[in-house]
Amino acid sequence: MGAALRRIQLGNALSAFGNGFTVPFLFVYVAQVRGLGAGTAGLVLTTFAVAALIVLPFVGRVIDRRGPLPVAIAGTVCAAVGSMGLGLSEARLPAVAAGAALGAGIAVIQPSLATMIVWCSTPTTRSRAFAMQFFLNNLGLGVGGLLGGQLVDTSNPSSFVRLFAIEAVMFLVLGATVATVRLPRAPKVTDPVPSAEPAKGAWRSLLADGAMVRLSLLGFVMFFACYGQFEAGLAAFAVEVTRISPATLGMALAANTAAIVVAQFLVLKLVEGRRRSRIIALVGVIWTVAWIAAGISGLVPGAHGVATALLISTYALFGLGESMLSPTVAPLVADLAPARLVGQYNSAFALVKQLAMAVGPTVGGLLVGAGMHVTYIGSLIICSVAISVLALRLGRRLTPAQDNPLLRAAARRPERTAGGAGSMASGETTGEHRVPVAA
Repeated sequence: MGAALRRIQLGNALSAFGNGFTVPFLFVYVAQVRGLGAGTAGLVLTTFAVAALIVLPFVGRVIDRRGPLPVAIAGTVCAAVGSMGLGLSEARLPAVAAGAALGAGIAVIQPSLATMIVWCSTPTTRSRAFAMQFFLNNLGLGVGGLLGGQLVDTSNPSSFVRLFAIEAVMFLVLGATVATVRLPRAPKVTDPVPSAEPAKGAWRSLLADGAMVRLSLLGFVMFFACYGQFEAGLAAFAVEVTRISPATLGMALAANTAAIVVAQFLVLKLVEGRRRSRIIALVGVIWTVAWIAAGISGLVPGAHGVATALLISTYALFGLGESMLSPTVAPLVADLAPARLVGQYNSAFALVKQLAMAVGPTVGGLLVGAGMHVTYIGSLIICSVAISVLALRLGRRLTPAQDNPLLRAAARRPERTAGGAGSMASGETTGEHRVPVAA
């Protein structure tokens, strides 16, 4: 990685580290420590998600007009204000307002950082750059969560103020770090950025892109079937049906993070040079097995050890699939985007993820809460199979270079070799392969 990309990754890791201090304890903090009740805690979390949904449709246009750097800095300031506001809130209205500021700030930061990574990478190095970001995010969240658990005291609100203060400082550190980044005048794509001409009709251009629309649909199903179930559906199924303790559920979540941290770079070596659409299809197969394992764990509650092992395996398999998606999906969004709309495409895909993570917990929680356990597991198995089907269909809409960017580098190597030889007869061919590349 170049110096600019290293700084972006460092700031991203520190921000995730700060998030880890508060994310696992936010509901408990609002509901119990501040004594505002479960209803207010749920309202804060809902406001957090709604604020992100409101902001994301507009963020991409601003990024493409102004560049990602000032947008990222503004997002870190907004998130820091929201985080500190939550730490100091003792009443319902300030807590909800702070949750909105935090949600909006994080929603601004995510596509801004993704666009900065695109600017500082090439199609052939982009997979590694996004894999590193995902790895550092999970490592930071895990370490922050472990340390936060040691510092927190539910009988002492000031201990939570300390956690939110750490998170706010880490957001400001992210802003200060990216502020020192010297972005290239033009990204490793075809057009100068920011575009000299405003991104007119950005949403129309995106919706007319058949490959991006298909990828967005695929992304919604993926996030619904995985991240959208962690907070409510799968956790409720594990406790109510598999009958594991909350402590064991914490172990399962730790297994998910451990699988990502351990497998990320091993998986990266396996997926590089292979078609992205087929890698995503394989993730669908892995998650199908994961949901089958979860379903079986609910059928053998008497064999508690077996049920627990199956459920922990479910979370670990999800982690394996996530580690395969990180170097695949985000780089594909960037490679599909015209240069003047990189921010718009990143923002739109972040919006799809946010929608799935808003709908997923609601649907999963309702199905499990209503005792429709077979329907719940069956629907998630169908979603996982659909991931494989949609991925293979998406592959038909991609150019060879979009589906496997290393083909582009392989095509250029013979070209460079032939250009340097200088002794070939004029009628000889160099064996170069012309690969169609969309902007």
